[in-house]
Amino acid sequence: MLRKLLKEKILILDGATGTAIQKFGLTEKDFRGQRFVTHPVNLKGNNDILNLTKPEVIQSIHRSYIEAGADIIETNTFNSNAISQEEYHCSELVYTLNYEGARLAKQAASLANRLVFVAGSIGPTSKTLSLSPDVNHPEFRPVDFDTLTAAYMTQINGLIDGGADLLLIETVFDGLNAKAALYAIDRVQQEKGTTIPVMVSATVNDKSGRTLTGQSLEALYTALAHYPLLSFGLNCSFGAPDLQPFVERLSAVLPCYLSLYPNAGLPNEMGEYDESPAFTAQCLQNMAREGLLNIAGGCCGTTPEHIRAIHDAMTGI
Repeated sequence: MLRKLLKEKILILDGATGTAIQKFGLTEKDFRGQRFVTHPVNLKGNNDILNLTKPEVIQSIHRSYIEAGADIIETNTFNSNAISQEEYHCSELVYTLNYEGARLAKQAASLANRLVFVAGSIGPTSKTLSLSPDVNHPEFRPVDFDTLTAAYMTQINGLIDGGADLLLIETVFDGLNAKAALYAIDRVQQEKGTTIPVMVSATVNDKSGRTLTGQSLEALYTALAHYPLLSFGLNCSFGAPDLQPFVERLSAVLPCYLSLYPNAGLPNEMGEYDESPAFTAQCLQNMAREGLLNIAGGCCGTTPEHIRAIHDAMTGI
């Protein structure tokens, strides 16, 4: 059904989860809930723990994006892997975070009066396989491929068991990290006998269009093309106008669907995003009319208002 819809229209992806969570003004007590009252470290900022302590907040965010017109909503699991959760002393909760994240999104989707898909959000982790964090020891790596694969496998098991319809490897800045994620997906899907579609979305580090590890987007896609991807595209990075040249380049060479969910511009001096819903939607509409997009949504700073404007702008294209 998903592939059929992609042939008929541009699908709308939801917007930023972090931006939406900030609007609730949650405190450390809210993040801890009853379950983590005696947890040894602060949990505020660990948005994924809210799947367990404030599920009603996460569900309300999902509902707001569905009401705005999203065809695909992402699970609140961007950092739900053992490596990223280590600083919060929550690595042992990874399977549960992903299972509950997928379950909450699936529940919200099931209450919609139309078909809404759930994409299991898989972030890049807080470590990189391609670069050393220590300039004096360029050979050093903070993690190895097998450890990263194992971390991703736990996450993916939770997402699939919780009901995710898609798996979205997003904000890719290191092609080797993404390869570990794809390898983990392949292993888990073989074990489970599933064939859940996979999306990959990269983030560029500067206006040359290269990732943090120096790969061009074409090179990154080529490195990952051994896996039959549903879509490849861009998220985060910049606002839509600055990403259009890279979308044009990718559109000319990609054999799969193309996705784009940019930031609401660049953050201002206060770390806030000023780009209006109308402006973001107009930029994406221009690209859509040129036949460049299959999936469109928003990343950092975007709100349900942005997604509603994008949905309206894509209608009929």
